[in-house]
Amino acid sequence: MIRIEIIANHSVEENILDALKDEGVGKFYTKYPQVFGVGSTGPRMGDAIWPEENFSMVIWCEADEALSIGRAVAKVKVLFPDEGIKLFGLQEGKFPTAEVDFDGD
Repeated sequence: MIRIEIIANHSVEENILDALKDEGVGKFYTKYPQVFGVGSTGPRMGDAIWPEENFSMVIWCEADEALSIGRAVAKVKVLFPDEGIKLFGLQEGKFPTAEVDFDGD
């Protein structure tokens, strides 16, 4: 399984959902409707100084669906290159630091 996380400006949320639907992927997800932070396109804090907000989606899927999700998000990024659309993936059981012992063994 692959964990996909999409973080993007609210202004492109419907575009991303439509692109996922067009690809027939991402039917099951968890959405965090209000996400604040600072990325390469600047702060998104939802306040008077930095009023924009992001949303985040987490999708667990198989590798072939992950590739289709990547294609869908890439299409939206082409249409909106300045909106701060990010996609991350992590394979289940493949934590990048082998020295970390989560089980306490």
